Amino acid sequence: MFLPQGAAAVTASDTAFVDYVGLYVGGAGDVAVVTAKNDTVTFKAVPVGVVIRLHIVKVLATGTTATNIVGLKA
Repeated sequence: MFLPQGAAAVTASDTAFVDYVGLYVGGAGDVAVVTAKNDTVTFKAVPVGVVIRLHIVKVLATGTTATNIVGLKA
């Protein structure tokens, strides 16, 4: 079972490192991230209310159009 222990509002940045085990998307759009394995991927057209369950080290400003993103912490 996936049980995050904390959460924080996300400010997308092409340089800032974060440590999230998932993201909650509050406003629909694209979400560009870098994973713990250093993969860069863009989730296209993510609808409101989706939780992306993935170890994320960057939420990129470039390519992210979704809003109200919350980072879930281990």
